[in-house]
Amino acid sequence: MKPVSVHDYLWNVGKFPAMPVCVVFGDDAYLRANAVRHIRDQVLAGEDAEFAMSLFEGDTAAFKDVYRELHTTAMFGGGRRVVRVDDADSFVTKNRAELENYVAKPSHQTVLILQLKTFASNTNLYKKLVGSGLIIEAKTLTDKEMPNWVAQWAKHHYKMPCDPAAAAMIVERVGLEHGLLDQELAKLSLMVADSKGITPELVEQAVGSWRSRTAFEMLDLALEGKTTLAVRQLNALILAGENAVGILAQISATLRKLAAATEIILNAERQRGKISVRAALEQAGVKGFFLNKTEKQLLHIGRQRGVKLSQWLLQLDLDLKGESRSEPRLLLEMFLVKISQTPGARTSE
Repeated sequence: MKPVSVHDYLWNVGKFPAMPVCVVFGDDAYLRANAVRHIRDQVLAGEDAEFAMSLFEGDTAAFKDVYRELHTTAMFGGGRRVVRVDDADSFVTKNRAELENYVAKPSHQTVLILQLKTFASNTNLYKKLVGSGLIIEAKTLTDKEMPNWVAQWAKHHYKMPCDPAAAAMIVERVGLEHGLLDQELAKLSLMVADSKGITPELVEQAVGSWRSRTAFEMLDLALEGKTTLAVRQLNALILAGENAVGILAQISATLRKLAAATEIILNAERQRGKISVRAALEQAGVKGFFLNKTEKQLLHIGRQRGVKLSQWLLQLDLDLKGESRSEPRLLLEMFLVKISQTPGARTSE
């Protein structure tokens, strides 16, 4: 099967059945995660499905362990299994020959999902999978393409129309990150009161409202280590009728910039260079008048948590949209505690 765009895949998942080996690659983590989730749901079903899936981290996974799981019989999930390797770039590089051999004779009771950032089309593995696997490319759209995607995603995913002018306004205010745009659409979908769907008037009212300011204050408190006050702000937002997905949408942009700045610092060190926290934040897109505050926030987060922020945000988004059975408020509270407290510190007021 020829490689398919993640957008074509998500619009019509049933047209692309899961194959014994599936590769999802590209620069957009949110779109990759969505494609992986749909592949998993195609293969596994029911409450016992989670017991028929094995997850490996690409940086630490050994091929022999992955191979063993690929040939392990499932006790649940209808007899089929899913073996998933996340951040699998280094895993593929180290085990290319073994993977090529496996692709030639895969297990048909198990689906192997490799999630990568890049997947070179001139490799033998790529060429073999074109003939026998499923390759999905998750690529971020351009600023000209994104409003149309927003309108289509609202119609396809939330079953409601979105005025083209409203879609353009959302992109202008939120940016080009698919995950943040989806969070905003999820929030707006809960506010639609009639058949007009998402209108420019609704976007004007809801995107950047007073509740957004409250959410930013909550985040500031958490990143100052004031856990109890941050949780109180969260509870106030929930009681005021704010949706958990909407709250996450409002705070994600700031946290993603902290994550990006952390990666910039670590990349400089890997190249035996050095960059200041302030300069890294500027490169990550933090405006000058926010630098003093944001520098303190990144120092509070620290590099060990900063490097995990993007994955934490993505998983929280998926959990709030149904992957977890926990109460949404509890999921957000746990996240605030995670980013608020330093190791060994006590909750402060």
